[in-house]
Amino acid sequence: MIKKLKDILGIEGVKIDMMLPEDFDLSANYIEGEVLLTSQADKIVQGLEIKLIEKYKRGKKDAMLVNEYTLGHIKLDLLIPILANQEEHLEFKLPYNRMLSEMDKYEKTNFLGNLIVPIAKKLKGVKSEFRVEATAYIKGTKLHPTITKSLVV
Repeated sequence: MIKKLKDILGIEGVKIDMMLPEDFDLSANYIEGEVLLTSQADKIVQGLEIKLIEKYKRGKKDAMLVNEYTLGHIKLDLLIPILANQEEHLEFKLPYNRMLSEMDKYEKTNFLGNLIVPIAKKLKGVKSEFRVEATAYIKGTKLHPTITKSLVV
């Protein structure tokens, strides 16, 4: 009975970790990485979902606005057995489309934009943060393991 409850809640189940590149290049249009899966008991991974999310902040203090955009998303249907106390490595390549604000577009199309836009962004408090989220879908589990890693731009 207790073992069944542990399986449903994912206790002593599959643990997930992710290896990503040290530096994140925005112009690459894809990100490569590796997901590491381990388990204390034999389990079956039915799927893997990976997302690249941009958190776009602008404004200061009380007037701050925050939006999150999913730039890239892949969902893999798998049937991979994870044996007890062994590690499974899954490599991935996540394509994404970079969303550009009006300031970014102006910066790219105009010579003066290269000088003015960075100053305007600093004054307006514009900042983007990027993160990758990975979720492994495990057979017989209701709470699936998830990991989030921030990227350095």
